[in-house]
Amino acid sequence: MSTDAPATTDEASDDEATEERDEAREALVASLRHHLGDAVVGSEVLPGLDTHVRLTTESWGEAAQVVRYDLGFRYFCFLSVLDWLPSPYGRYLETGSETLERVSAAADQAEITPGICGADRRFQVFARVRNLSTNEMLCLRADTSSDEDPTVPTWVNTYAGAEWHEREAWEMFGVTFDGHPGLRNLYLPGDFEGYPLRKDFPLLARLVKPWPGIVDVEPMPEPEVAEPANPALEAPVAEVSAPDAPVIDVSDPEASAADTSVPEAPPEGAS
Repeated sequence: MSTDAPATTDEASDDEATEERDEAREALVASLRHHLGDAVVGSEVLPGLDTHVRLTTESWGEAAQVVRYDLGFRYFCFLSVLDWLPSPYGRYLETGSETLERVSAAADQAEITPGICGADRRFQVFARVRNLSTNEMLCLRADTSSDEDPTVPTWVNTYAGAEWHEREAWEMFGVTFDGHPGLRNLYLPGDFEGYPLRKDFPLLARLVKPWPGIVDVEPMPEPEVAEPANPALEAPVAEVSAPDAPVIDVSDPEASAADTSVPEAPPEGAS
């Protein structure tokens, strides 16, 4: 008889609770902490998928130099800005000037809802770089200096390809990149006011006319059960039986067979 005891529930739970790890990406985060120290304020490793590291605003420019020259991430993918303010406009189902006033007031009182690695400011700049030797990808993030005048150091001196991306982010989000050689419009006319990709930027055309195709979905009506036209149809059906019909005992096979047999036809000529 076997004396091996089955695994306990606690042991099984411990095995299930073991988190998947990615040693290569964890080592990358450790290298960044080694080079930048307390400038790394947050990180998150998605095993087998991605690595996100959040930095202080002041270290944003230095971080670009570290990841390129010390860690080998020489390929610049892109740079952009996140606006963590919840959109106060919803789906533009309402129209009118009073809607614009109400939305503007709501935007001033709204709280930011940051995503991965967190955020302390409304605006957060993020960039993705790649190590072509190891095929590793890295996403760096940093809050801007303030919500009123968002500013971060430029990456142009380290990654020349960031020049166009920073111009676009400045034009669409209003984030200034300190040290950039020429922040000027790429898409919008020079006299354009506002920053179109900010969550609180009003699309005035949709305050006058909602987005085409948006409809209010009404609940489906409950089906009605029709009453019968003839009330007699709901009356109980009476059982009809012959008064002299024999009672067959189904428990007796012989009697049952005899009683249910078909009678023979009379001979021809019989009266």
